Amino acid sequence: MMGYKNIKTSKGKSQLVSRNRHILKTITWRIIGTVDTMLLGWVVTGDPMVGLKVGGLELFTKMILYYFHERAWYNFGLGIPKRKLFNKLKDKMGNKR
Repeated sequence: MMGYKNIKTSKGKSQLVSRNRHILKTITWRIIGTVDTMLLGWVVTGDPMVGLKVGGLELFTKMILYYFHERAWYNFGLGIPKRKLFNKLKDKMGNKR
């Protein structure tokens, strides 16, 4: 399927992971990070507007950086079974079930 990748879960089952999942993780994590940055900016400066301005700017820059970071880690494959080997094994196992 286009836009989906097979991964193996901790229970040994095959699971499809979409780019949409990476995008949603990016957005939710960015919300958490931005609120943290806004609060820290406010606490450090005593001015809530400074926190809002810094948080507003970093919201977009860090979301873009995180998405590419997440995709790079996924493509690197650390902690994910080797895809070619995994697909070969899956094909062999599929015939025996």
